Amino acid sequence: MKKELTCIVCPMGCQLVVDLDEHNQVRAVDNANCKRGVAYATAECVAPMRTVTGTAPIVGGGIVPVKTDRAIPKELMIDCMMVINETYVPADAPIGTIIIENVLDTGANVVTTKDLHGVN
Repeated sequence: MKKELTCIVCPMGCQLVVDLDEHNQVRAVDNANCKRGVAYATAECVAPMRTVTGTAPIVGGGIVPVKTDRAIPKELMIDCMMVINETYVPADAPIGTIIIENVLDTGANVVTTKDLHGVN
């Protein structure tokens, strides 16, 4: 089976063609101009990962932007958002505050991306 991807590792945007076997293992990656494109295509086809961004509720009202500090398996994104939506952030949390450690046993932490310290 062939799968077409646009590489997002660098600005070149190579149009990759990935040849997968019957077990979804990568046999070959065509049109990659560098090794990073091959690595990207392999990871994207075998075990896609994503950084999750969203908002979490603040104690006392409002929301704050948050994100995972590293990529997690793509199939866990919705579950991760559900955990984030149920987690309240202290009203004075500074930027980078870990609000969820090791979310869903992925090794990623969910952190605030806006400074709430001193905000009323």
